[in-house]
Amino acid sequence: MRRLILWMLCLVFASAAWAQSASRCFCGANPTRRPAPRSLKPYAGAPEDLRPYSRFTTPYYENYNDLIEYNGAARDVPDPDLKDLQEIRIGFLAPLYNHPDQVLGNRMLNGAKLAIDEANAAGGYCGKPFRLMLHNDSAIWGASSNEVVKMVYDEKVWAMFGSISGDTTHIALRVTLKAETPLINSASTDPTIPETSIPWYFTDLQDDRVQGYTLARHIYTELGLKRIALLRVNDRYGRFGVIKFRDASRRLGHPVVIEQKFMPGDTDFRHQLRVIQDSPVDGIVLWTDIGPTAMILKQMQELGMKQRVFGSHRTIGDELLKLAGPAAEGFEGVYPYDPSREDGRWRDFTARFETRYNEKPDHFAALAYDAMQALLQAICRAGLNRGRIRDALTGLAAYAGVTGDMVFDPNCKNISPMFLASVHNGNIEYRRITMEKPYARVGEDGVQYNGPALQDAETNDAPIAVIGPHADQVVASTEIVSLLAGLNRGSKLSLIGIPSETQWGKASNALVSAVYDKHALGIVALDRSSSHLAEQIGTKAFLPVIAVSVDHTLTSTNIPWIFRMPPNASLQQALRCFAGAIEKAGPNREKIRDLLSSGTAIAGVAFQPTGEPR
Repeated sequence: MRRLILWMLCLVFASAAWAQSASRCFCGANPTRRPAPRSLKPYAGAPEDLRPYSRFTTPYYENYNDLIEYNGAARDVPDPDLKDLQEIRIGFLAPLYNHPDQVLGNRMLNGAKLAIDEANAAGGYCGKPFRLMLHNDSAIWGASSNEVVKMVYDEKVWAMFGSISGDTTHIALRVTLKAETPLINSASTDPTIPETSIPWYFTDLQDDRVQGYTLARHIYTELGLKRIALLRVNDRYGRFGVIKFRDASRRLGHPVVIEQKFMPGDTDFRHQLRVIQDSPVDGIVLWTDIGPTAMILKQMQELGMKQRVFGSHRTIGDELLKLAGPAAEGFEGVYPYDPSREDGRWRDFTARFETRYNEKPDHFAALAYDAMQALLQAICRAGLNRGRIRDALTGLAAYAGVTGDMVFDPNCKNISPMFLASVHNGNIEYRRITMEKPYARVGEDGVQYNGPALQDAETNDAPIAVIGPHADQVVASTEIVSLLAGLNRGSKLSLIGIPSETQWGKASNALVSAVYDKHALGIVALDRSSSHLAEQIGTKAFLPVIAVSVDHTLTSTNIPWIFRMPPNASLQQALRCFAGAIEKAGPNREKIRDLLSSGTAIAGVAFQPTGEPR
């Protein structure tokens, strides 16, 4: 009995000592844990009109709603004795040499190594250093399979990291299912990888679905383009990358006009560009890397092609400016984060990275750093148990990395909104962009009149109602009478003066009478209060209103009948504008409104589609 009690006390003290030592392990930023398997819509983050069959019916069953469950026995495997371990091994698989993507692979390695070295400087795992077990991804299926198997069974890694290639990542994913080892990724955008329902995968890079949907929303909704061509590299990255953009284009009502492809390593794209040139398009979407993108832009310039050009995340970066020069002007591509921001996390990371590697980190390096940090923190929280490491990773609902704030869906992939990178004046500018269609756009684009067609006035009379302080006296003044005499040519312009300093009810009745009884073709309002009243009557009666007012809210309500002139404008200017519009459009209120909103200068006055002065 004493021996049993003594053994239990030893166990308690040993556990306390382990907990105390574990508290000295490397620990980074605090992630937001997923409290329980949460339910999200499939295609989380995608707008309703971009989801499959959304226009037809509600699916009988929807996949990918919930976090994938793992019900195996990996959590029950006992932790190893730390005294038996010299290091904590993590497998790393990427194209490091003898591969077209070896530059990207080594950048990814640099980001991961920086995270490892910083973690080791902070104590590693309970005093044991982390170590990357490096393996080259040669893009040959058999060779890649051998490397993955070697990591798991010979080197006994606690997790695997990689790769860029979707093919190789799929192979590694199958091994995780057999070996029950977590797979972390920061570079592959193949959307089919997490959709295998294998519960050992985690990635911090937005996949091709997020990228394609974001580009489609920008191109068709924000820019209003309709005819788009695709030009892609003929490998798995290009083939799978454009699928989601092509689907989104069709769902938004603008199927891709033409798709051209080229082989990896090609440098002359003139044939594909001429084919696209013969199929009139508004824009071209590229799915390739920066090198081919630069050559395509320069060859488009040689051919005199003026179409707007867009690209995936691998088409844009500082290197594009060096390779394409002025030909890159106007190019736009999606990007995972904003590398131009100045917050402390990003600034400190870039300084450490530049000190270590003498170059700025690109997104392959930065996202690898964030993904490795997330993995190392998961190991420190969970201990040396692959099942619990997997739980710690899949339990992340959000993560604050050096690249920004991330949000993870039930497939454990980052679905946070991307950034649009635009080349302007030789620099790259970044802005947050979402694939969500805005609920409403107020006062930004102007609005159209979509009501019933309005008939011409039955007579040549063209009465204009003028409402404002002492308007009855103003319209009877010598200056205005003289102006009318000079303006009356094709139509007989007349004025109805309505003083606004009287009771509002009286002024309102007089304005209604001018519109419905005297058939005014338009209204001129001389101050703010009169302008708001005239706007309401004009909206109801389908009547153009020119308001002389400083109040910008008049034109921010999406009413297509209101046009604002600055407060220093005169009644004479407003009347000349109305007279010129009536002369060109005829005595028709709808045609007068259309002419005013067209931006055409009339008697020296021009309006934007929103109704604001140009």
